[in-house]
Amino acid sequence: MNVPQHVAIILDGNGRWAKSKGMPRNYGHAQGSKNVERICEDAYRMGIKYLTVYAFSTENWNRPKDEVDALMKLLRNYMKTCLKTAEKNDMKIRVIGDTTRLDEDIRSRIVELEEATKNNGGLNFQIAINYGSRDEITRAVRRLSRDCKDGKVDPDTIDEKTIESYLDTHDIPDPDLLIRTSGEQRLSNYLLWQLAYTEFYFTDVPWPDFTKEELVKAIEQYNARDRRYGGIKEEQNV
Repeated sequence: MNVPQHVAIILDGNGRWAKSKGMPRNYGHAQGSKNVERICEDAYRMGIKYLTVYAFSTENWNRPKDEVDALMKLLRNYMKTCLKTAEKNDMKIRVIGDTTRLDEDIRSRIVELEEATKNNGGLNFQIAINYGSRDEITRAVRRLSRDCKDGKVDPDTIDEKTIESYLDTHDIPDPDLLIRTSGEQRLSNYLLWQLAYTEFYFTDVPWPDFTKEELVKAIEQYNARDRRYGGIKEEQNV
């Protein structure tokens, strides 16, 4: 089986999963957080080199305050356990998104986590926090514009590689496979630039129930695609 180098995941369905069990939405988020750790280990063992997950979007601030507060508390706790997981699995962690809106203690933990894991050689794990692709591109354009104004960049030399170097994901290869759980079939402002040639896989399975077996299904579907021409490989239709 050809394992994709980079898998991106939209972790969807935590709240609905909890509701289906008669539990509060925050319970679903907590269980979803635990599942991230399990899938990180499974992905690395399968040979995946980069895993990027959508943890908190710029739009998530619009959720009820008690849910946002609970998510921030969960994020704080996750930052603690993530360091232990990184040490155990030799993970290199990087946070993408606009962290300036996060509380200072969370920003400090992010810096510590990235610094402590920067030389690890295992799974490259990217966490999108306060991330929105349009926001990412807007911030990139602002920085690029300032550098043009300051004479650091010649506007006539700007190409795709130049723009990519200003994105949060600079130096990270584009995803080969995007997985979205819980039945929704939209990108929700996630990695719009980076997903230009990515294969998409949608599943009805909510994120807390997403297992290694479900990841294998996604990769098997990825292998059935013809990456040159799109669609299903001819031999699959014989």
